[in-house]
Amino acid sequence: MDCTFSREKYLVAIGSTLLFLLLGLAPHLDASPASGQDDEQGEAWRHIDNDTFQMGEILVFRAMYNSFLTGNVTAGEATLQIRSRSATIDGEACYHIIGEANTRGVFNLFFKVENRYDSYIHKESIAPLRFSRDVREGRYRRQDNVVFDQRGGTATSERDTITTPPWVQDIISAFYFARTFDMSSVEPGDSFEVDFYLSDSVYVSRILYEGRERIRTRLGTFNTMKFKPQVLEGTVFSQPYPMTLWISDDKNKIPIRVESGLVVGTARLDLETFGGLRHDLTSFVPRP
Repeated sequence: MDCTFSREKYLVAIGSTLLFLLLGLAPHLDASPASGQDDEQGEAWRHIDNDTFQMGEILVFRAMYNSFLTGNVTAGEATLQIRSRSATIDGEACYHIIGEANTRGVFNLFFKVENRYDSYIHKESIAPLRFSRDVREGRYRRQDNVVFDQRGGTATSERDTITTPPWVQDIISAFYFARTFDMSSVEPGDSFEVDFYLSDSVYVSRILYEGRERIRTRLGTFNTMKFKPQVLEGTVFSQPYPMTLWISDDKNKIPIRVESGLVVGTARLDLETFGGLRHDLTSFVPRP
């Protein structure tokens, strides 16, 4: 068995997390899709009703690492932001989403990370038209620029053009697309699969819903929905990644916490600040 945890597999795991963060793709997708859902490609744009997020939303996460050697230390910060103005791609109105991840403090001394991801998401279909990433991790560098032809079913990078499934997502857009779905019918133990594009390949993420849970963070106490993602390549299941996500149990469906076991210790992302939400954060539990 190949136990190598390569950089690309790590990025796939992150992609799986983002797909899953706001967890809209319910196991009962065919039975209760968002209004106007259409899984077929063609000349017309599909229509997805979005009553979940809006321009100007920003989510900031504190990244922490914990082990018996280091204790609990702050490792960095991650941000997801929807620009407050629309972008236009090929005459189509788009959300411009920016994701950034940066290390802090002592972590910069031995492994500095400065990553940026940009996704331009078609407002009507909630599917990406452009995607780019600028990855700087230690000495490693990678830049990608991808053009999606959603109605034609292709994705083109500087290296290759591949055929894609209908309305394929990138690792940022999937996060927002998932939030548009109705989660009222999901039951503990349900699972579902989602396609997403990364590095000239299409991957499949399998998501397991574990139920509702009340958790406490530095921001306070929240009612959440709890999930675990698993990554597949092609049609072959990989080993499950030890990752858990807690999503706000309200109309916003924003991530409150993400936690993953590592070879040594655990890594955790906690929501630290937020702004521009479309709805009140009713999952927050006030102190008595």
